[in-house]
Amino acid sequence: MTTRTPPPAERAVKLDIQILGRDFKVACKEHERAELLEAVGFLDQRMREIRDGGKITGVERIAVMAALNLANELLRERKAPTAPAPAARASGGEAAEARRRIIAMQAAIDQTMAGQAKLL
Repeated sequence: MTTRTPPPAERAVKLDIQILGRDFKVACKEHERAELLEAVGFLDQRMREIRDGGKITGVERIAVMAALNLANELLRERKAPTAPAPAARASGGEAAEARRRIIAMQAAIDQTMAGQAKLL
């Protein structure tokens, strides 16, 4: 009888990120690094758009509005008809990739909001 050694757990990495001019430390698995950094950039851009709109002030309120906007987009995407668009069929599943990216963005938002709660 042969005993197999389980694969080593994937290495976690700690990243220093910046969202809306504030520094945060987040951890993720090595293979999630690029997605997380993309989500950070996306979230930072959304929060800057909200801030620059001038109607909402305060980082916490801006973060909540960005989270609500992204959650709304995610829910709309989930409710959309499941038949893939011609471009998604041709590319082999861009819709699945979009869903995966949205989930990564949600995780980044959750981490950011958790960090903000610790500061208050």
